[in-house]
Amino acid sequence: MRVLLIEDEQRLAENIVAALRETGLAVDYALDGETGSHLAEQGVYDAIVLDLMLPGKSGQHVLRDLRREKLHTPVLILTAQEGKESIVGLLNAGADDYLSKPFDLGELLARIKALIRRAKGVSNPILTVSDVELNTVQQTVRRRDQLIDLSPTEYRILEYLIHRPRAIVSKQELLEHLYDFDWEHHSNVIEAHVSNLRRKLNIAGTEPLIETLRHRGYRLRDEIAVL
Repeated sequence: MRVLLIEDEQRLAENIVAALRETGLAVDYALDGETGSHLAEQGVYDAIVLDLMLPGKSGQHVLRDLRREKLHTPVLILTAQEGKESIVGLLNAGADDYLSKPFDLGELLARIKALIRRAKGVSNPILTVSDVELNTVQQTVRRRDQLIDLSPTEYRILEYLIHRPRAIVSKQELLEHLYDFDWEHHSNVIEAHVSNLRRKLNIAGTEPLIETLRHRGYRLRDEIAVL
């Protein structure tokens, strides 16, 4: 999944970006409100982590403009502001969650992933489709109880497809959600990863899981279920 971080403390931002990328998330980040707002309004992110005290444009205004544009990307606020009234105000303005500074990076990661799951209509970290089980916490994949060894990119593609049950997902959509702006990507890279993923999932005695729809994209063959 792809996350946008808007945080003006550069060292903190770099630490958060590194931690998110280590878990397999694609991350873009901005050090000021104007740049962050411009990126957020492109609508390609699965979650946004937003600091309140930003140069140029405050986090409150970034959030307000995002919701005014009818963009419903989950937003987690980072705030040093204390007090029930300020938190209630942020939630009423359209924030989905908040974390007070200083915070634990592990908790931030868990909250971001929970926000993404809820936005996709899934609350449980263990997902199943057909006879495949994907654990979003351990980042493991099993088919008929057999552990499937996937590369990080193959795992991310499968996780994204499972979060979009019955939907046809184009190569462009996968590129937008799996990679950040720092990576030079091309659609044939997606084709190669999907081909490898399909091969690994097609263990003996199973039906093909991933459909390719010519000139349209990819789709999982069965409906998602939650354990």
